Amino acid sequence: MPRVRPGPSPPALASLWDFDDPAGSERRFRRFVRQPSVSRDRSLRAETLTQVARAQALQRKFRTAHHTLDRVLPLLPGGGPRAKIRYSLERGRVFNSSGDGKRAYPLFLAAWRQARRSGEDGLAVDAGHMLAIVESPKRTASWNARAMDLAERSRQPDAREWRASLHNNIGWSRFDRGDFPGALRSFQAALRYRQRQRSPKETRVAKWCIAKTLRFLGRTPEALGMQRRLLSEWRRAGEKDAYVFEELGECWHLLGRTDEARRWFRRAHTELSKDPWLLRNDPRRVKRLFDLSC
Repeated sequence: MPRVRPGPSPPALASLWDFDDPAGSERRFRRFVRQPSVSRDRSLRAETLTQVARAQALQRKFRTAHHTLDRVLPLLPGGGPRAKIRYSLERGRVFNSSGDGKRAYPLFLAAWRQARRSGEDGLAVDAGHMLAIVESPKRTASWNARAMDLAERSRQPDAREWRASLHNNIGWSRFDRGDFPGALRSFQAALRYRQRQRSPKETRVAKWCIAKTLRFLGRTPEALGMQRRLLSEWRRAGEKDAYVFEELGECWHLLGRTDEARRWFRRAHTELSKDPWLLRNDPRRVKRLFDLSC
């Protein structure tokens, strides 16, 4: 699946984030934290530094991210709850991204509990969605459900904005269990919320999830039609998505159009073989694309 941009950030800092450019985001957070008004605000300074650490972790600079979070610790006593919640969340995210989910779990749980006590619904939903990621498969659904329930009931916009991401995550959990009808329903719900948010890129990703699920449901011509329309949408946006290339190859392959499938598998392999995340986490998938492109 293509990686989806994470859910909402704190409103005061959200405009500084570009999850497709974590290095640029880190530079913006560093400039922001040097402003005199931020330097004098202990809590805001601490919270901003947690976002510096998050941007560093997204660049896989895990030791540097931990060092940044060490700088946050002395700022937490006497500070507000948001900084403390953010500290737990981002320390947990660094551990999880570096492959240490066991150390991440108690930090996410602490963030969930403190956010719930403090009435910080958006941060609580964020913590709940991270707990769903690091939990055992048997408990993933429970945490997704708790996070979704809070997002639905909350009147806070930053909590409600999480609904699209949560439906996406629930969809992939169902997909991985082989519950393709359930996954389709979740992805369709995610699409509705993405369209309401007027998020063109995330809307295209939501459509891709639906189309892939249709293929697994045996509705290959329908899936192919959606992927071809997505190809046009990406082109109109001046971008390309190699995951669409991959799905076009899969659809043509199932329909017995070997030459057409090979062409799209070749294009998908050319792009996805450059992706460090995919090479690290799913090398067999990259190899399969190469084999099918020959």
